[in-house]
Amino acid sequence: MSVLPTLGLRGRVPRNGSAMPQQIPVPLSAYVVDCGVYVDGKRLPGRWTHTGAVEEVRKRGTGFVWIGLHEPDEQQIQSIAETFGLHELAVEDAVHAHQRPKLERYDDSLFMVLKTVRYVAHESPTTANEIVETGEVMVFVGRHFVITVRHGKHQALAGLRAELEQDPAKLMLGPAAVLYAIADHVVDTYLEVTSAVEDDIDTLEVEVFDPRSAVDPEQIYLMKREVMELRRAVGPLATPLRRLAEGYIPLVPDEVRTFFRDVDDHLTTVHDRIVTFDEMLTTLIDAVLAKITMRQNNDMRKISAWVAIISVPTMIAGIYGMNFDVMPELKWTYGYPIVLSVVLVACTVLYRIFRRNQWL
Repeated sequence: MSVLPTLGLRGRVPRNGSAMPQQIPVPLSAYVVDCGVYVDGKRLPGRWTHTGAVEEVRKRGTGFVWIGLHEPDEQQIQSIAETFGLHELAVEDAVHAHQRPKLERYDDSLFMVLKTVRYVAHESPTTANEIVETGEVMVFVGRHFVITVRHGKHQALAGLRAELEQDPAKLMLGPAAVLYAIADHVVDTYLEVTSAVEDDIDTLEVEVFDPRSAVDPEQIYLMKREVMELRRAVGPLATPLRRLAEGYIPLVPDEVRTFFRDVDDHLTTVHDRIVTFDEMLTTLIDAVLAKITMRQNNDMRKISAWVAIISVPTMIAGIYGMNFDVMPELKWTYGYPIVLSVVLVACTVLYRIFRRNQWL
């Protein structure tokens, strides 16, 4: 069994004749982002080990522990899992990641998986190789703890933790409030990403219907694939949020359940946007293919028109190249200029006809 690297040491020093706990700061480990103890909506000062934090909460009989982890392996998370009694199946999912958004209940704890997304900045949607990057956040929620496991290099939760610490009233609602804040943060990011993707699709639409531009269908397929990536992140999350908003779950008080309804509404907005994106991109692909077909038809008409024009002198040259002995025009003084004139007039007439019909 592995032991979590020490996050803090607890000691006692006299202060006005009484003993008070004191935290000795030490660096956090590479995979433990933060570990805090929250009582009455406020964070206790200092740094804590996960065992020390649990002991403090049990001693006080109130509050909860919030531990943030980043891409831990099985050995690194084992000590925390044993301390908080996390189910082995949920721990395995949290370590290996690549899970669909879901909500599972294990005895007296909840395990929720959320897909995070990030918009990848680029100069133009017609030249981008990647538009959306995904990651995952797993959340363990118990009566006196919240453990977040993050996978991916984006969507750090440090800023969210700082915001919550400025709102003690919300933290007083317990671990479920932290779960709500994380879900709300993730879904708000969906809104931001879909707004950026919508701008890209508008740019693609302008390019597709610009007569002087040539958009590669593969680029639209890339955008469609990125939208599908968004759909896989957003779609499965609807059921877990609905369960949290409408179903009875002891770990989620009624006050927090109301907040989840708002998150569910935002998710519905995101899902509707994504469905619209998919339909628009399908229409743009059809438009590009139709544009390519029209361009090919125009090229074929031009080629056919020039072939028709060139066939006139070719036909006449073929007639005079048959080497017959009796051909009156061969010895006629004006035969050569007249034949050239006929060729020129015929080619000119054909050229004007094709130009009038917009074949050339």
